[in-house]
Amino acid sequence: MRVRAVMAGLVSAVVGYASSFTVVLAGLRAVGATPGQAASGLFALCCGIGAAAVLLGLRYRMPISIAWSTPGAALLVATGPVPGGFPAAVGAFIVCAGLIVLAGLSPWPARAIAAIPRPIAGAMLAGVILSLCTAPVRAVVDIPLLAVPVVLTWAVLQRYLRQWAVPGALVAAVVAIAVHGPGNGLSGAALRPSVELTTPTLNPSVVVSIAIPLFLVTMAAQNVPGMAVMATYGYVPPLRPVLVATGLASAAAAPFGGHAVNLAAITAALTAGPDTHPDPGRRWIATVALGAGQLTLGLGAGLAMALVLLSPPVLVTAVAGLALLSALGSSLAGAVTEPEGREAAVVTFVVTASGTTILGIGAAFWGLIAGGLTALLLHRRRPWEQQPSSTAEAGAERPAGRVAGMPADQQS
Repeated sequence: MRVRAVMAGLVSAVVGYASSFTVVLAGLRAVGATPGQAASGLFALCCGIGAAAVLLGLRYRMPISIAWSTPGAALLVATGPVPGGFPAAVGAFIVCAGLIVLAGLSPWPARAIAAIPRPIAGAMLAGVILSLCTAPVRAVVDIPLLAVPVVLTWAVLQRYLRQWAVPGALVAAVVAIAVHGPGNGLSGAALRPSVELTTPTLNPSVVVSIAIPLFLVTMAAQNVPGMAVMATYGYVPPLRPVLVATGLASAAAAPFGGHAVNLAAITAALTAGPDTHPDPGRRWIATVALGAGQLTLGLGAGLAMALVLLSPPVLVTAVAGLALLSALGSSLAGAVTEPEGREAAVVTFVVTASGTTILGIGAAFWGLIAGGLTALLLHRRRPWEQQPSSTAEAGAERPAGRVAGMPADQQS
């Protein structure tokens, strides 16, 4: 049974890495990272994920899955070049990490994030990732010989082996590059991990454009859903210590190019479910294996960057877009499901998706502001207010328990 849990963790690491590392590299490159800095950032994120997953799994004996912020990376793609270049972006990453630690040390930031109306939060995320999700269409038009096999592979696997759809699309992209790409291929790729230290700088406009939206989208689109997924399997992780741990991991990764580390949502479903281990009290083994797997995968960050450089940019973005289609669907559904908050959500989505920069501040921030003002204008009372049933608040206020509803003798 232990082998089964270890295998579940390793599969989760591979799925999580392969399904979104292109988004991470694209995001870091968009805000000014060189290829070496982007590879270093990917390696630093893998190290942060590995360390946090192993420590939290061993400490709390719960399958607390950790991942990088894929929506945060998509936000970086949408933001694009920033004043001050990559050092300013790294400064914003450190500020974001500090906000995450602060959210763990004090209960009010988690409450503030939980108070953001779901339609507005979902609309902001949808607006951030929309341009990435349209990339497969552009790729099919611009480079059909490379893109059509990738999209077809994704579609077939989406029908029969859903969790392998994006990794399969990535394999199809690698094959297409090998067949149609340069003759030397990956022969010159660095096999050793790239580690580059970037001295951060603080630019107020970049902090507002990147740090605050990155914090919000990481909390609203990763940490809160991660808690919800855990709750569906009977686990109530202590949110505040988890936020402190992931915030410190993010702070450690930031000078080396990493943007944010957080609770996982998708891979949490792979490690916390009954297929991992029949005993809920032993499923933490899977997240320790996930952490070890991420550390191993991080060693190939240089090779991953070389693969991206060999690809036409639109093909890399297309694979990233395929990985984010399900997130776009769930975000849009959450944005328009509640009729009373729909107008504010649509305004948030339109402003965010416009990609407009005002006063040096990116569209995600202005979308959030525009949606909030629209909600205040149209509704004197906030109709979306509900009981604080947020799993985030439950984890923040409740003492650290192992598995909800389990007898004490089964919690080890």
